[in-house]
Amino acid sequence: MAYFDFDCLSTGPLEGTNNKIKTMQRKAYGYRDMEFFKLKIMALHEKKYAFIG
Repeated sequence: MAYFDFDCLSTGPLEGTNNKIKTMQRKAYGYRDMEFFKLKIMALHEKKYAFIG
């Protein structure tokens, strides 16, 4: 109902981005280079699919 109460505002895209970041964190466990991980997070908006690799 909140979707209709707030002019069709949805948090779906934000929740999807958070899910992608959490998935990358699980895959990146043990990486030494945090800068590379930050760059991968910044590049998420360029992708339209969920492949994390």
